[in-house]
Amino acid sequence: MVAVIDYGAGNIRSVENAMKLLGQETVLTSDRETILSADHVILPGVGAFGDAMQRLKAGGMDEVIRKVCGQGTPFLGICLGLQLLFESSEESPGAEGLGILPGRIYRIPERDAEGNSVKVPEIGWNDLTYPNAGRLFRDVPEHSFVYFVHSYYLKAQDPSIVTAATRYSVSIDASVERGNVFACQFHPEKSERIGMQILRNFLAVQ
Repeated sequence: MVAVIDYGAGNIRSVENAMKLLGQETVLTSDRETILSADHVILPGVGAFGDAMQRLKAGGMDEVIRKVCGQGTPFLGICLGLQLLFESSEESPGAEGLGILPGRIYRIPERDAEGNSVKVPEIGWNDLTYPNAGRLFRDVPEHSFVYFVHSYYLKAQDPSIVTAATRYSVSIDASVERGNVFACQFHPEKSERIGMQILRNFLAVQ
């Protein structure tokens, strides 16, 4: 069973629907025991970093997520769900993230290194390169395109956990993996055939 964590953050049913398309028994839930007993757990993300952390803490989901990750259950953070796994974000000064992985979230600069103007947020398709091998990207060729919607990006403290990167104004750590903890800045559930393969690869992790 796949548990998609519901913390009142808005429309996150697209992840649940993608799992069902892949034939998975899936539940959108905030129930502690359901999440802890799931075979796979997904943390989707919508909204602002600080507000999301407040919601997680209010429901005790911050400790549930730490326990899930600690017990080795395959865990996937998506978009803001990636950012929340890290320590802090420029979006919400003073708000602490989950701190499960080392690194910080920064706002995408509105000008690149050559001084060219860049639209923020990034909304649309961008391609991936693979700094390190990652299980999410089995049978997904390098330079495959996936769908992004974000104004903030990850700079991981430990480069060895970065399994996919992209470029939009700056170099962006687009996916990470440590143990059975995975996360993507992009939306695999909205990335068509490539995204579905990434989700299949996640479901194959035991």
